[in-house]
Amino acid sequence: MSTTTLLVRQDALAHTALRTTQDVPLADGQVRVRVERFALTANNITYAAMGGMLEYWQFFPSDETGWGIVPVWGFGTVVQSLHPGVAVGERLYGYWPMSTHAVLTPARLTETGFYDGAAHRAKLHAVYNQYVRTGTDPFYTPDTEDVQALLRPLFVTSWLIDDFMADQQFFGTRRLLLSSASSKTAYGTAFQLAQREGLEVIGLTSAANVAFCESLGCYDRVVAYDQLESIDAATPCVYIDFAGSVALRAAIHQRFSALAYSCAVGASHVNDLGGAGQLPGPRPTMFFAPAQVKKRRDDWGAQVLNERLVAAWQAFAAAVQAPPTPWLQVQQHQGPEAVEALFAAVLGGGGDPRTGHMGGL
Repeated sequence: MSTTTLLVRQDALAHTALRTTQDVPLADGQVRVRVERFALTANNITYAAMGGMLEYWQFFPSDETGWGIVPVWGFGTVVQSLHPGVAVGERLYGYWPMSTHAVLTPARLTETGFYDGAAHRAKLHAVYNQYVRTGTDPFYTPDTEDVQALLRPLFVTSWLIDDFMADQQFFGTRRLLLSSASSKTAYGTAFQLAQREGLEVIGLTSAANVAFCESLGCYDRVVAYDQLESIDAATPCVYIDFAGSVALRAAIHQRFSALAYSCAVGASHVNDLGGAGQLPGPRPTMFFAPAQVKKRRDDWGAQVLNERLVAAWQAFAAAVQAPPTPWLQVQQHQGPEAVEALFAAVLGGGGDPRTGHMGGL
């Protein structure tokens, strides 16, 4: 049996290569999973762009120096098992390499899933090491796998951003500016914020995506990047940055004199990334979703956290799929060359924000 993998140059993301290698036999306690369907979004570009800083390259290390494997969210089926607690044929949701197959070492098994106990993942955050058995997953329905793969991990981040902001009492403000407003994580955050009283949620986006963002109904106002001067600069506000653009961040910090907090989330504008530099106002602070997960598990317990997430997810998924104009239309990309071309397209940006891309090598 062989495995085909898409490799990405860690220092030049546009450089990719396909590699096919012969599989080594499983060790006792391991399972081999056929990675069948995964989403590819701007979120995965963030994983690659932040791979060194936030250890995303560490989850599925490449044997080739300078090359990395970008993690993706999706579904796979166990095709070989040397673990007594995991059966061949089990379907799993989780965090995969962009490969045809993945080898896991199941640990801490329950009826709902397990964690990968591989030594190289021991110090990496548990949120990314968890694999969910679809047969007992309250999020799962077979007919919504695409929506789950495309939106579930992003929506969890969105929900946590909303929760974090509320936990911090919105840093004393009632206005939030969200960049890259057409991105899935941004509009998931706006969907949650829109359910709170007394907030003004302003989406910032390219001129081409203004109409799409307005059609969602979760932004109080949508403003093109070149129209920032139309927003009152003296009103206290929070900036939630899903774009990662140095130029946009500088423009926000320079214009909005009452900026109370600058939250860095994503890096969808990969051609304009950079450090915070010397900016007026608060220093941009990276939002790390697993830290908020840990806080809420400690505050509420895992069961209450999961119940709240499931309820919020079901409301969001229903809104996203609602006729007559669903927020998301899925395109399938099957085969190594198709996935390589898709990665290049998503990296380049500028696609239709209503399109969600599913791939499989």
